[in-house]
Amino acid sequence: MPKSNPNRWHSLSERELPNRRQAIQAGIAGIAGVTAIGLNAQATAQQPEPTPTSIAPRGRFAGKVVTITGATSGIGRAAALAFAREGAKVGFCGRRENLGAEVAREIVKNGGDATYIQADVTQPKQVESFVNQIVDKYGRLDVAFNNAGDVLAKPLHQISVEEWDSTQNTNLRGVFLAMKYQIPHMLKQGGNIVITASQHTVATRPGFAAYASAKRALLGLAQAAALDYGQQGIRVNVLSPGITDTPLFQRSTGGSPEKVESSRQLADALKRIATAEEIAEAALFLASNDCPYITGVSLLADGGMMSGL
Repeated sequence: MPKSNPNRWHSLSERELPNRRQAIQAGIAGIAGVTAIGLNAQATAQQPEPTPTSIAPRGRFAGKVVTITGATSGIGRAAALAFAREGAKVGFCGRRENLGAEVAREIVKNGGDATYIQADVTQPKQVESFVNQIVDKYGRLDVAFNNAGDVLAKPLHQISVEEWDSTQNTNLRGVFLAMKYQIPHMLKQGGNIVITASQHTVATRPGFAAYASAKRALLGLAQAAALDYGQQGIRVNVLSPGITDTPLFQRSTGGSPEKVESSRQLADALKRIATAEEIAEAALFLASNDCPYITGVSLLADGGMMSGL
């Protein structure tokens, strides 16, 4: 994979759109990638239209600056759109420059303010540059949604050392790096940090030794940081989604209708897979001032999967 260039970035600001104060319109697509891979009608029919996009904007993040890692697709993309719809100035990163520019254009087209910076969360200098550029542009940092991650499903003895390191670096080290460079800015006025983990923080399944160990470690990281910085006005929480229909999920299933249906059945209570928009709304809840006394916890958004164990 070619190295990312931390100096290449797209900035789309309020000066380019005088009407940026208008609320971002609803209409985020429901299930990413289902049509493209031709899933059967039965699996698709189980997915309801996501309700968050039909809710009138509340402006919970008006005047706030938000950074998001891994926001070029999936949950991160949905969160970038949702934060902007709620009035935030959104700075986000990801490795895929074309997708990042596309997300930024969509936010600005709907009246928001977004800055995309190409960065790889496993590279310290790129993460530091990303955070500093957003703070330099917007003057502060109020919320961080550390969402970038990757999945590996393979029996433990078949995992190569390189695969193990890559999984740990992306899912765990990347979050550590982001927090390392975000927290000094938040110490000036306080802030909220939300980390995307997984239902694997509670229980796992065969083949997820590398992935589950990295995701479960995120809860320890969050709890330690919550204790370190709580009295300085910084809350740190983990969001643990269940199976969510994202491009990452589609790649992991290979587009197999049978695997999608099997995944749907694992959500014991709701019997369906989450949309990225539904998980993004949970992230906004944790990042907002709606829950000022919640810190150091993991919020399960798993469709009742853990309830059925």
